[in-house]
Amino acid sequence: MSYAHQPVMLREVLEILAPAPARRYLDATVGGGGHAREILGGSSPDGVLLGLDWDDQAIDAAGRALARFGDRVILRRSGFTGAREVLEEMGWSGVDGMLLDLGLSSHQVDTPERGFSFVNDAALDMRMDRRRLLDARELINTLPVADLERLIREFGEEPQARRIARAIDARRRQRPIDSTRMLAETVARAAGGTGGRRPRGSRTPATHPATRTFQAVRIAVNRELENLEGFLESAYELLRAGGRLVIISFHSLEDRLVKRAFRKWGLDCVCPPRLPACACGWNRKTTAITRKPRVPTSEEVRANPRARSARLRAVERIAS
Repeated sequence: MSYAHQPVMLREVLEILAPAPARRYLDATVGGGGHAREILGGSSPDGVLLGLDWDDQAIDAAGRALARFGDRVILRRSGFTGAREVLEEMGWSGVDGMLLDLGLSSHQVDTPERGFSFVNDAALDMRMDRRRLLDARELINTLPVADLERLIREFGEEPQARRIARAIDARRRQRPIDSTRMLAETVARAAGGTGGRRPRGSRTPATHPATRTFQAVRIAVNRELENLEGFLESAYELLRAGGRLVIISFHSLEDRLVKRAFRKWGLDCVCPPRLPACACGWNRKTTAITRKPRVPTSEEVRANPRARSARLRAVERIAS
């Protein structure tokens, strides 16, 4: 199966990163290489891009898609949490532009055996990095019901988390839940049927009752929020002065972490307000490029409905 993925908010990414010759770029979630291809094109003839991804299929696809750029592109199988180590290994002191696209690729969603979607019946997996031992099947069948409820409520923002967790527990006591369809059917029955949810008066397409639970399980299996939060502690250090970081998130939990980190990076002091004088030693790291998150145009959403929940934020590193 070919690796298909349409890069989200490509025009906005290129506008902000403004790729130019003789500069270094990091696409820390390279996927199929859609954003990377255009960054390399804009930075011809000698701009260099490092692409990271922990999905082996993504790295293979990016290698094919970007082969024509020769040694101007370097690919490594690593999550964005390993960016610092990879840059140090390469002897790079920093980059002029960095991109994180936190969404699932269309390939991951549309490949049944990856187990991300309930559209096709497949084994529960959901691992972006298939070297990891924990998959969705093990998590769903072994997590204590109270922890399962908390996971579904917090990561899926699911109001019926308790009913769903109890239904999953009752089903797995009969036999292990080992397929996407089995999990989706269990959740749908607990949530009140197999029909989709749509807010009253909304024209947004209805979502399947299991959507939020699948999101929650995927986030937990891949430690997505922990990884993002850890990365955001010091990601500005990977940028050269004037370097720009663009992050595209796809749900409120991610966007909240990005917003909080970017706000902190833009402060001159992080001391508690009650202190009479600054004692933190902090100084401003970045300036905001986007005061509010940018969203896809209506034309892009029509062409690529999976872009509809995207939120883009960006900052620029100031000289330290």
